[in-house]
Amino acid sequence: MKISGRTIKQRLYDLKHLPSYLRRARYFRGHGVHSPYVYSIVRHVFMQRKLQHEGHALYPQLIDKGVSKRRAIQLTNLATHCNYACWSIDALNSSDIIFATLDIAHDKLTEYAEYAREHGITLCIMNPYNDAQRWAICSSIIENHPCTTVDNRAYLLVFNNHLPKQRFRL
Repeated sequence: MKISGRTIKQRLYDLKHLPSYLRRARYFRGHGVHSPYVYSIVRHVFMQRKLQHEGHALYPQLIDKGVSKRRAIQLTNLATHCNYACWSIDALNSSDIIFATLDIAHDKLTEYAEYAREHGITLCIMNPYNDAQRWAICSSIIENHPCTTVDNRAYLLVFNNHLPKQRFRL
């Protein structure tokens, strides 16, 4: 019996138009994340509001590149949590993690992803939703990537390690 004149299927169909923050609510505080590695990153990195280790050299470099304080704290805590000893910002060189800020041209992001995959380096693409072209390139990187990716709205983490192909949108 229809109470409102619409079947349940018709009512549920409207849920596909929910805003992004409501669709991602299931991953809030790590709920729905079935990877222990990513769960620990959510709990120990994304949920922290203070630097885990003061005096880390990455934090001021990210601030100088225009990254917000909150995101710089998260990325510095990520480097500490994952034991990344060396990093590079907007440069392709042998390090543990590469940060690609908005200064990198859209067409270079694919080159950065290939370099990171070949060398087993984690790639962090800042502001993947900045414009439609950047998001199209980032989504193609996600689709073609053989390992785990974590989309945190403000940055996209592309891991190149032992993890299986998984995609997390937090």
